[in-house]
Amino acid sequence: MWGRYLSRSGRTFAKVLLGRAGSTSLLNEANLKSRRASFQYAQFQPVHYAATQSLVGSAIPSVQIQDRVIQVSWPDGDKYRFHLLWLLDHCRCDRCYHPITKQRLVDTFSMPTEWHPSISASEEGLHVEWPDAHQSFYPWSWLRRNQYKSPMSSDQLTFQTSGTDDGSNSYTKHIWGADIASLRPTVSFKDVMECEEAMLYWLNKIDRYGFCFVSEVPVTPEATENLVRRIAFIRETHYGGFWDFTSNMAHGDTAYTSLALGAHTDTTYFTDPAGLQLFHLLHHHSSGPAGFVDRYTGSKLGGSSLLVDGFYVAQQMHHHYPKLYNTLRRTRFRGISAGDDSTMIAPLMSGYSILEHDPVTNALVMIRYNNSDRSSLQIPTDQVEEVYEALRTWNSILTDPKSEYWFQLQPGTAVIFDNHRILHGRSEFSAQYFEA
Repeated sequence: MWGRYLSRSGRTFAKVLLGRAGSTSLLNEANLKSRRASFQYAQFQPVHYAATQSLVGSAIPSVQIQDRVIQVSWPDGDKYRFHLLWLLDHCRCDRCYHPITKQRLVDTFSMPTEWHPSISASEEGLHVEWPDAHQSFYPWSWLRRNQYKSPMSSDQLTFQTSGTDDGSNSYTKHIWGADIASLRPTVSFKDVMECEEAMLYWLNKIDRYGFCFVSEVPVTPEATENLVRRIAFIRETHYGGFWDFTSNMAHGDTAYTSLALGAHTDTTYFTDPAGLQLFHLLHHHSSGPAGFVDRYTGSKLGGSSLLVDGFYVAQQMHHHYPKLYNTLRRTRFRGISAGDDSTMIAPLMSGYSILEHDPVTNALVMIRYNNSDRSSLQIPTDQVEEVYEALRTWNSILTDPKSEYWFQLQPGTAVIFDNHRILHGRSEFSAQYFEA
């Protein structure tokens, strides 16, 4: 969906919300199309992608079977245990796994539990030959990505790592503050629209940094839509598909006013908040008030945009205020959208925490925060003061200049960001310069 609003200086934007089909599905879709690429955008070094990861002699893990479990020991000291039943259930041969639909064909519930297969290790991965002559192969990179262990203790903080640098190795997220301005991940419209490898590179940057700019985008809604559909379907909401939004109060939402918007994530009132969002600056008049200078960017045109890495804010809070971090983690906040006469939206459950963690890996996977959309707070009496202290602490880190990345978009530049991680906002603008 796209929308237009004009700031103090008369800016026209296209805004798009994309559906999110899962944390890794979009990357995998592109990875199926292309496995090797070498690019350099801005300050980035070339990245190379490979279909599989081969290991050299001494780096081959050692394997052994004991009590229907295969233990894989990597040279770096990591040890993972894989049950035979699990391995057979996850066999990816054509007999067990459909190569086109990517759906399981093996009958999980008729698999024997007492088999004693033969195992061997090569540079490429683990080979298993089952007693019925069925053979399975598991690449080392696949085993490492899909290893299962006990949940980590609650005092540890990690972030979901679903991306790959070379098509096989998972990487940690790049957590950033205001210093991201010197990096500014960017790709070009022409590259991502014409090249599958560049498309994968773009997705990896979004996944790793949480956002990415796209330069030289034709200044039309049509180009915006084509760019968005390069990644995924456009998600419908109560605003429709593509929509206009200006400071005309066409909808009961502060986005339709000229007020400043603090850093927030969108659609916190949805059970499943929007995933990726894209802003495209289509037009920018230079008719701001005389003497006006935007206090964030120094621009005389006004209308600064704001991004904040929610994982950075969470990391700082976890490090300096671990007790209050856990308060925000366990407290459930309800969101609501009820500004329009015909609209009343609230999540399916009785609220969600600002800091959503994976219950198995304990990794932080989602930031869900919009103080404007927060509904009535229903918590135990003895927790009220602690919860408000945690909220104040979160806000103080969120609004610290070290956390904020302010920038001025120019016509033809789009920015796409992960609404599950990146908070966005804007500076105040004058409704006097609104254009319909």
